[in-house]
Amino acid sequence: MNNLWRFISKYNALFLFIIFFVTSIILFIRNNDFQRVSTLNTSNQVVGVFYSKVNNVIKYIHLDTVNKELVAENMLLRNQLKASHFNDSVVVNTVTDTINRVQYQYIAAEVINKSVNSRNNYITINRGSKHGIQKGMGVICPTGVVGIVWNVSPDFATIQSVLHQDTKITSSIEGTPYFGPLIWDGENSQIATLTDIPNQINLKKGTKISTSGLSVTFPKGIAVGTVLKAGVKGGGSFLNISVKLATNFYALQYVYVVKNIFATEQQDLENLNKTQGNE
Repeated sequence: MNNLWRFISKYNALFLFIIFFVTSIILFIRNNDFQRVSTLNTSNQVVGVFYSKVNNVIKYIHLDTVNKELVAENMLLRNQLKASHFNDSVVVNTVTDTINRVQYQYIAAEVINKSVNSRNNYITINRGSKHGIQKGMGVICPTGVVGIVWNVSPDFATIQSVLHQDTKITSSIEGTPYFGPLIWDGENSQIATLTDIPNQINLKKGTKISTSGLSVTFPKGIAVGTVLKAGVKGGGSFLNISVKLATNFYALQYVYVVKNIFATEQQDLENLNKTQGNE
């Protein structure tokens, strides 16, 4: 202890200089908007690069799972090729003029950081605004829904995961017209709850749940999960349905950000209804 005090006494001027220097820098940054923004942007870039390096070390842990997901996705894509379909239709005295327009585009990205066990979980990807990513875009993976883009920098973006208390994914039950918001209760990372479903529906375990297509965020039919069980709400009019999520967030390594080309047009039109309704 005496040696420690002698050391501190000998170099006390150096320690005081360091303390005052660090304090002055902190005060300078906090009280100047330009320096504060520049520091935040720089730190975000540094943290993003750091996460990329760390992820290169740990991503091989789930490599086998990722490969299986990619193989499954490639199979689905091949099944959608024109050459994989047989045209069995017959048209008599009818002229059909069809124009196919692309509505959704997909931007591939790698997960470089994520949380799974928190109450509100986020995911960081290595794509940002310069790659076409914007806040509010949906995010999926080969097996199902992942979340919604939350914050964006030029090179990186964070995603508000399905495993977040504020995330609501409008989902529908396969083979029925019923849909409702899917929410997470903060407990099991593999289970969420589909709410506001009328209790007259007869559900079976294993029934598929997918995106409804009733928003500009996700196209219709993206896998959300499968029914585990259905329970009745307190009022007895609606069901709370336990859903086993299709996405394994622990093994998540690659995602696709969904760009809806018509999103702005649809939102602007729907906002007119709100504006005119207040007149």
